[in-house]
Amino acid sequence: MKILVIKLAALGDVVLAFSAMTRIRRAHPDAEITLLTTPAYAGLAEASGLFDQVQTDGRPRAFRDLVAMLARLRRSRFDLVYDLQTSSRSSRYFYALWPRLPRWSGIAPGAALRHTNPQRTRMHTLERQADQLKAAGIWPDAPTVPGTAPPPDLGFMLQSDAPHLSPAHFGLTAPYALLVPGASPHRPEKRWPAAHYAALAGALAAEGLGVAVIGAGAEASLAAEITRACPGVVNLVGRTDFAQVAALAARAALVVGNDTGPTHLAAAAGAPTVVLFSGASDPALCAPRGALVRVLRRPRLEDLDVETVRQAIKSLRPS
Repeated sequence: MKILVIKLAALGDVVLAFSAMTRIRRAHPDAEITLLTTPAYAGLAEASGLFDQVQTDGRPRAFRDLVAMLARLRRSRFDLVYDLQTSSRSSRYFYALWPRLPRWSGIAPGAALRHTNPQRTRMHTLERQADQLKAAGIWPDAPTVPGTAPPPDLGFMLQSDAPHLSPAHFGLTAPYALLVPGASPHRPEKRWPAAHYAALAGALAAEGLGVAVIGAGAEASLAAEITRACPGVVNLVGRTDFAQVAALAARAALVVGNDTGPTHLAAAAGAPTVVLFSGASDPALCAPRGALVRVLRRPRLEDLDVETVRQAIKSLRPS
């Protein structure tokens, strides 16, 4: 059997989807499974061992590239497609495969395994995708009650001994903490103030932890503010890909970050994680989960004080 899984973006959503992806592989152990995604997530997908192939042209910009991608998908003659993106874009791919339409799990009207739960947009991603796979017939006892679906497990990142995935590659020695002060550039309200991160970094360093800041290159100014206040902080902003973030997080003593992709990645990698939510997003729909995850939420993150975050950290790292 040939199976296609579609998950294009964004990082936090891709991380949460690993739970459903694992279930798909478990249901089809002998199938040839291909992931259609975008370049940023190839390393994680390949490291997971869940896929026989990873294709990264799932969001083409040029029309000719779209035509080429769809032609390849038609030639592949997939028997079954799990659309975990469930967007208007990915649904259009279903119709583009005409006249030989595969069995399709997603939201596209006319799909054989269409997910029709009217509450799907009000469900946490983990329960929603579990319910989708239940509707597809591969997870009959799927946990769909709020808060019951298992978190993704990226523990596979600990299995690699590649030098570029080692903390030593970045000048870190255990124990260390990772700070994630960024968020989407167009969502500044999702950021805890950099000055608060700087104060927290100083407190963690005083407790004997190494501290590193991670994030995208666009967040260089945030990292600069933190490192100016705490010169011992290691600035890794713009220096890590997602596989490296997961590997570093899997070995970290602590991660504190905003509601942004790298924080979700760290939690799934097994790091004790404190994730900070503003009123701009609802943790009931998208928060990371796990015994080592603490969620703090304030309507305005600037009103979340450093001491409250330190108390959440203490609940994860008892003395």
